Amino acid sequence: MGRRSRQRASAPQREHAPAASPAPPAAPPPPARPAPPAPPTTAARRSRRAAAPAPPWGSFPLIELCALAAIVIGVWGILAHDGVLLTGAAFLGSVAGLEVALREHLGGYRSHTLVLTGALTVATLALLLLAGVARATVLIVAPAMLVAGFVGFRQLFKRRSGGVGMRVR
Repeated sequence: MGRRSRQRASAPQREHAPAASPAPPAAPPPPARPAPPAPPTTAARRSRRAAAPAPPWGSFPLIELCALAAIVIGVWGILAHDGVLLTGAAFLGSVAGLEVALREHLGGYRSHTLVLTGALTVATLALLLLAGVARATVLIVAPAMLVAGFVGFRQLFKRRSGGVGMRVR
């Protein structure tokens, strides 16, 4: 609502009143607020992505193709009601994501401590259960592996990133 609308609404309504003296000068408008910061441009977004570690195979989209293959195999597994295809698709997609997480973590770009620790723990549990180790031993080894993996991967990221414990977008 503009200033004139407020004046009209607050001023009494007069009919056929003689012209009154001019109104006193209005107060100067308040100083303008600075504009909020603009969202980052595409150049700023590119610079963040450019800082990410490059894959060893160059610009070939290997991880993207691996993820696409996982999606195709997963859909095929759903349509064929085949658990083996679904398991293969889940494994292929997990390997693709794990490679990116490991590359970014080792490059000091972004911390993926929990993802890497979880993958290490699951792999250890699978090996122990396939080897026929007693379940009581597995229940003792799993938390120890979680703690040791977390501490180790955290320290590794701190060394690679220059002392920073965590980086968020």
